[in-house]
Amino acid sequence: MASLDPTLTIRQANQEFFRQFGASSADVCGRSFQELVHPSVQQPLMRQFSRLVEGKRQRFATHVVGVRQEDSAFASPLTAIAVRGGTPEDASILVLMPQTQGSDDAGVVTNRKKILTEIDARILEGIAAGISTVPLASRLYLSRQGVEYHVTGLLRKLKVPNRAALVSRAYSMGVLNVGTWPPKVVEEFIK
Repeated sequence: MASLDPTLTIRQANQEFFRQFGASSADVCGRSFQELVHPSVQQPLMRQFSRLVEGKRQRFATHVVGVRQEDSAFASPLTAIAVRGGTPEDASILVLMPQTQGSDDAGVVTNRKKILTEIDARILEGIAAGISTVPLASRLYLSRQGVEYHVTGLLRKLKVPNRAALVSRAYSMGVLNVGTWPPKVVEEFIK
């Protein structure tokens, strides 16, 4: 369990919360809660939190993928509850993340390195949006062969056999934002 202020900064938490993230209170308190979750869930989670802060909801429950300090990941249910005080400064958000059995999730990729060039990012977004090679080439001022060259490089880089697997892998890594259309690459993955 943790208490967040309206800016989603962690103010205090119990020992189990720190243990889940493999950190001490000094490492976690004062940080934004957004920093503790996988990039693939950040955007939809932050939308849910903003509804709490704005008073449009009192609570929500969802599943999140948390990221420990050593870059390992774990899945956990999350319940967030708005707690209103007498003044706006007294308002806070209570976050409950019960520890689950077998919470290590080896299938979650947490590598946040800058792995894509700007052109690779635009091509990946186009593939994820379902744009075929020729219109994508025209849109990016490349030849058809140029697009195919970059697609082949992306397939190798993400170690996948085809375009469908490429998009799936990009979402699982958090390279593509979840819950947005058209698909958009997360900036922290672009060189």
